[in-house]
Amino acid sequence: MSSHREAICRLCRVERTKLFLKGAKCLSAKCPVEKRAYPPGEHGRDRRRILGYGIQLREKQKIKRYYGMSEKQFRLFFVRADRKKGITGENLLSMLERRLDNVIFLIGFGHSRGHARQLITHGHFAINGRKATIPSMLVGKGDVISFREKAKENEDFKAIVKESQGKQVPGWIQVDSAALQAKILTFPTRQDIPIPVEEHLVVELYSK
Repeated sequence: MSSHREAICRLCRVERTKLFLKGAKCLSAKCPVEKRAYPPGEHGRDRRRILGYGIQLREKQKIKRYYGMSEKQFRLFFVRADRKKGITGENLLSMLERRLDNVIFLIGFGHSRGHARQLITHGHFAINGRKATIPSMLVGKGDVISFREKAKENEDFKAIVKESQGKQVPGWIQVDSAALQAKILTFPTRQDIPIPVEEHLVVELYSK
């Protein structure tokens, strides 16, 4: 994702929902969305109701920011989803959910998606035994994601996994905390993706 130089919690307030960009803080009483559930800025409380194109744009921005993507990356994923058989919006979310950085976050091997991206680019993970350094790569059915051998000895990484052992993991992923690895059992369906968006509005936006 291209660098965001403002306070990252402002993004959640703009979208008026938690995007889980700050790890544990998002689940605590310190979350800005809990304190101020309205857009930032002097006139945040007084903004008018959004209609039409504005609603479609907000849904697109919400998904893009949720997964930590640039506009160009998101557009490329949409094009790929549109070419696949099935419902374009659901295809899009399924693909985004299978991004390596998102999977690392879901299984608790990273505090947030941003933290997961950092760990991936630093070469701490492997897929099926091969080093993986691209956060946007998609995992497939049967893939085994693990810390690399050197990283398994790192006490900080062991602590991250230990802290996340109570975390609820989606049914399409099987986690083995003792072995510091996870296996992709199947592809996620729309029911497996809790993000509160109406993806059909994004399809309508790009179909204009």
